[in-house]
Amino acid sequence: MRLLNAMLAKFVQTGTIHIIDADNKRHEHKGAPGPEVTLRFTEKNLARRLFLNPELRAGEAYVDGTMIVEEGSIRDLLMIFAMNRSNLRKQPLQRSLRTFLKRVRKFHQHNTISNARSNVAHHYDLSNDLYRLFLDQDMHYSCAYFSSPDDTLDVAQQNKIRHIAAKLDLKPGQKVLDIGSGWGGMAMFLAQHCDVDVLGVTLSKEQQSLATERARERGLQDRVKFELMDYRHVEGPFDRIVSIGMFEHVGTDHHQEYFSKINSLLAPNGVALVHSIGRKGQPGPTSAWIRKYIFPGASSPALSETCTAIEKAGLWVTDIEILRLHYADTLLAWDQRFQKNREKITDLLDERFCRMWEFYLIISEMSFRNGKHMVFQIQLSKSVEALPVTRTYMGEAESRMLLNQK
Repeated sequence: MRLLNAMLAKFVQTGTIHIIDADNKRHEHKGAPGPEVTLRFTEKNLARRLFLNPELRAGEAYVDGTMIVEEGSIRDLLMIFAMNRSNLRKQPLQRSLRTFLKRVRKFHQHNTISNARSNVAHHYDLSNDLYRLFLDQDMHYSCAYFSSPDDTLDVAQQNKIRHIAAKLDLKPGQKVLDIGSGWGGMAMFLAQHCDVDVLGVTLSKEQQSLATERARERGLQDRVKFELMDYRHVEGPFDRIVSIGMFEHVGTDHHQEYFSKINSLLAPNGVALVHSIGRKGQPGPTSAWIRKYIFPGASSPALSETCTAIEKAGLWVTDIEILRLHYADTLLAWDQRFQKNREKITDLLDERFCRMWEFYLIISEMSFRNGKHMVFQIQLSKSVEALPVTRTYMGEAESRMLLNQK
């Protein structure tokens, strides 16, 4: 415990962490007023593992049950971590570890077509029933758009798809590609409310099957098709391309390939909208725990590296919008729904999975609320004349769609 205590003494400047070690000895680290939590360690070597790599080992210990939250909650612990994160990363060992991870991050994101399939299956093919239990009614698994603090998750997700549809400047009869189409909510909305034909592609068998079933139930099977296909195998052209929450899974080595493919798929006056998690500041590594247990091969790209890849692909950047706290509120809503249905999810999967998933949802929320994560929406075109010269059309289209939905 000596090394861990020395690290925690510098780390905890806000909040309080009480630790009962494997020998039943108590340790306290107290900073300015904030969340308070009591942890029990059930293994003697846990303190050493936490000292060497706390950002990976803390999540593992919670999921495995070797670190038990006796007082307070896992949310309290992760809030303390988020509020003091910079104090941890300033410490020499942790600074050296992050420097090393930055250097090797491309190897963690080498998403060949076969790697991409297995990475997607790891997360998205768990169970459609799981996602039904914590997502909104239309099953959108990406950042919602809260126009008002009073918006429910369902309202905020509909706000999001209208917001994106408006940026696509759609015309009736156009051909649209949805890269990473999920359970089909975006594609079906575009077909139903914007009078376009949509091809959605995904690498998730579970998503493709359910999206196809949902389109058939809504009578949209002639306007919307969902294919189990890597975006690199799609053939165009398309008038519009939309990609929501997929660019994070492309991998650093494949950024230019991704945008070059979008360029090749777009018609001469085509427009694309990419909605992705990103990070404030310089490029950096993905959380080791998230990469290992939740999203293998994923990254949170910086705007700088994203725009560099777009420039090399020869596309126009016609609009950029940054969504800051919207994803934090989305993740909070997901966690609340997850906790409400925790017993059902335990029966569906198991208790260990529940601990892993709640850790993921909460630590992700904190990365948007207290860390460097955000969401960007980048509008792209092949031609400088593809879109109106002011943004007025976006608001007008959004208002029209809202009226049509009422």
